[in-house]
Amino acid sequence: MLGYRLFLVLAGPVVFMLLLWRLLRGRETLADIDQRLGGGTQTPAAIWVHGASNGELISARQLIEDIGTAFPGHSLVVTSNTISAREMVRGWGLGNVTPCLAPLDFRWALRRFRARCSTVALVTLENELWPNRLVTFQGPVISVAARMSDKSARRWSQFGGVMSALLARVDYLAPQDLASGARLKALGLADAALGPPVELKSSVTAETVTQAPPQILGSAFIPERTILAASTHPGEDEIVLDAFKQRLQEDGDLTLILAPRHPRRAEEIVRLCEARGLHVVRRSQMGELSTDVYLADTLGEMALWYRSAAVTIVCGSLVPLGGHTPFEPAAHGSALIHGPHVANFQDIYAELDDAGGALCVKNAQELGAALCKLSQDAARARQIAAAKRVTGRFQAASAGTAPVLRALLYHLGQA
Repeated sequence: MLGYRLFLVLAGPVVFMLLLWRLLRGRETLADIDQRLGGGTQTPAAIWVHGASNGELISARQLIEDIGTAFPGHSLVVTSNTISAREMVRGWGLGNVTPCLAPLDFRWALRRFRARCSTVALVTLENELWPNRLVTFQGPVISVAARMSDKSARRWSQFGGVMSALLARVDYLAPQDLASGARLKALGLADAALGPPVELKSSVTAETVTQAPPQILGSAFIPERTILAASTHPGEDEIVLDAFKQRLQEDGDLTLILAPRHPRRAEEIVRLCEARGLHVVRRSQMGELSTDVYLADTLGEMALWYRSAAVTIVCGSLVPLGGHTPFEPAAHGSALIHGPHVANFQDIYAELDDAGGALCVKNAQELGAALCKLSQDAARARQIAAAKRVTGRFQAASAGTAPVLRALLYHLGQA
């Protein structure tokens, strides 16, 4: 931990220059930066729930509501790393929830945050195990849907007792799956702290994530004629665009909604589209809706894109990044295509593929063939039905929020 603290000392000036740059560019306000430095509204006796961004918090909404119901005498502070996620939580209108940006992992920022919130417990989602946040927290730490791939476990094992020291501060951990639980135990998690698996994303329904569509979109997209590439990363856009161009030559009445994981890559993607002779419109510029490629270069609207497309290419899987969740597009009745790199959701993708609930592709040629297959109504309907059965089994098998609530009650002395 001494090495990590030294790293933060050295990185501090760079972090502050970055915050200043974001302020000057209008990307954040002084109030936003104050929250990142631990400031904000006084919130007494707060249970702190933290998720990285939109996806994690959408999947945890039921858990957040359940915590609010189980602990009526406590307020909830829900933090995220992104402004869009904070505003999304604010839009839920939950009376006892205060959304804000998460404090940076400097000890002084964390002290400032805990002082204004009087935090009594920390519930952290998925892989948000920040060293100073954990080791300095005075109260129970609950980790929900924690994920540890084999590759990550091997990497952490090279750092001696660092992960062991972090896991020693976790009072209860519900892994995403059994394999993650076993790896976390091997890295130092106490047997008594390990709970049954909880896959928060499996509990997501269309009602959970659907937002009212902006008036400007109306019914611009006909789902049966629309393909979504969800959360693309560098190296995936080229594969998707090449496959889509192939399909467009076969059927010219199609639209691709391309939603990059990071909207700041929009200019790069526009160039990729133009190099292929594809007409592209950017969502952020509110351009015309009749186009080959509709570039969804915004945050917080993925539910709208899932609903707009009958076929979703789940990205983060065409390059070795572990893949993104299939549960959300499946909840919207969108047929699923994914790449071979799905370590983050290995079990569900294996069952989907075996049951005919998803198609796995490795390159643009295979992706084009999969898109052609799913253009047939009958084939698409069979795949959607199979995916619904498989995701339904996973939802039934998940432990749900009850074990997490029991652990929180126990560690707060209210059992």
